[in-house]
Amino acid sequence: MSRKTRSMKKLGVGDVTFFRIANRRGVAAIAKNHLTEGRTAYQAYSRLVKACRRHGYELPIRAADELPKV
Repeated sequence: MSRKTRSMKKLGVGDVTFFRIANRRGVAAIAKNHLTEGRTAYQAYSRLVKACRRHGYELPIRAADELPKV
């Protein structure tokens, strides 16, 4: 059983929107109709990278200090 490789569409950090979640503790990140939550912006972003990868989008891996403050 072999997997097909497909080309990934590249996205930038500028395509991601970060915001605080009302009535919850944490931050959300959204890009291309993929919404993820985390306690920090870094955690939400790293979850978003995985979610986008499953649907053919590629986000660059960034360190926590390279992400915008929320």
